[in-house]
Amino acid sequence: MSPEQFQPTDILDEPFWIERPEQQLAPFLFNSPHSGRCYTVDFKNSSRLTELELRSSEDSYIDLLYARAPSCGVPLMAANFPRAFLDLNREPYELDPIVFSDPLPSYAKTSGARVGSGLGTIARIVSERKEIYRHKLSLQEGLDRIETLYKPYHQALRRELALAHVNFGFACLIDCHSMPSRVFQNASPNTRPDIVLGDRFGTSCHPLLINSAKSILGHLGLRVEINRPYAGGFITQHYGRPIKGLHALQIEIDRSLYMNEETFEPLPHFAELVDLFGRFTDMLMQCASDALYPTAAAAE
Repeated sequence: MSPEQFQPTDILDEPFWIERPEQQLAPFLFNSPHSGRCYTVDFKNSSRLTELELRSSEDSYIDLLYARAPSCGVPLMAANFPRAFLDLNREPYELDPIVFSDPLPSYAKTSGARVGSGLGTIARIVSERKEIYRHKLSLQEGLDRIETLYKPYHQALRRELALAHVNFGFACLIDCHSMPSRVFQNASPNTRPDIVLGDRFGTSCHPLLINSAKSILGHLGLRVEINRPYAGGFITQHYGRPIKGLHALQIEIDRSLYMNEETFEPLPHFAELVDLFGRFTDMLMQCASDALYPTAAAAE
């Protein structure tokens, strides 16, 4: 991979992209909603933070780690806009009144842990608990982001899953994220997980999917935890309907495995990890598909 692939751009040409295989071989969709690194001039000028500070909420390079998914026969989808600008892993109207200069509509969800912590659909803070904006936003600006970015992204995601379900009888969404290494700073090096898998405590996917993922990742030399401290966000919860043949699994990767968390530079062995997650994708696709086909058939 060339270095320019890792450089954030100043121009948001397309809000998201989907790379599809020539022929889809399994009912999987790999989704990276938080790896967007297109920081527009207007957004940066509206913020009191540096670009590096804004990027602390970003799941940096997760889309590139899973870049082999299409060659394995499954689509890969990712946002280009950053999580600090709009968070796709929230309900559409989890809105923080502190962010806006206008009263919020009655349908907005203005309370709850995520909104209260400043991490709603339009975040007030980045993960370092630093305030993003120099000034309050107009309500219209917030609603415009939801209409032009959030809703089209989720429409496309639903369309990809529906297509897989029609063609294969079931669908599996792999929601791809990263986690800061400080989450496990009190754990010993031999016990801290490299990966956290989330299935909303057994509700968002068939056990065969998460157990297959854990087994394969362990085989590839990675330490895996399940549901703690990340059980899956809105996307996993919303799209995971195992009884309907819709399975959703969240995967969190420790950022220190592949990047310098201070400079946001990929580590020298980044390409090796791309190969590793390519093998993981291929093995999961084969293993989980073979295991779930009888289950899907029985549910029909």
